[in-house]
Amino acid sequence: MLIARLFAGFMFIQHGTAKFFELPVSMTDGNGAVPLFSQYGLAGSLEIVGSILFMLGLFTRQTAFLLSGFMAFAYFFIHASASTLLLPMLNEGELAALYSLFFLVFVFTGAGKFSLDKAVLKRD
Repeated sequence: MLIARLFAGFMFIQHGTAKFFELPVSMTDGNGAVPLFSQYGLAGSLEIVGSILFMLGLFTRQTAFLLSGFMAFAYFFIHASASTLLLPMLNEGELAALYSLFFLVFVFTGAGKFSLDKAVLKRD
């Protein structure tokens, strides 16, 4: 569970850093960072803060629930249309759908034994 959490969190945080800091790439086509109080700003904040909590294994179930819903929203309301709802390759929503399912698994399994949930909060 630790390796999966760290790897997914590392991959996911890059979406947020790309929005705010243009690292590792710019997601704004060279127009600078996204405004904090915007739809993309909210998304970037969730991606950065959620990834950090998820990688640390702190409030993992709650964080995973929030991130799973966030990615489900991204898939159904940003990527999918009526004609491409079940065709993620066409609507470019594969990553959102996979992240949503991945985080949903952690809602039910918890962070595992190598986590702050286990070490500090004494729960899984």
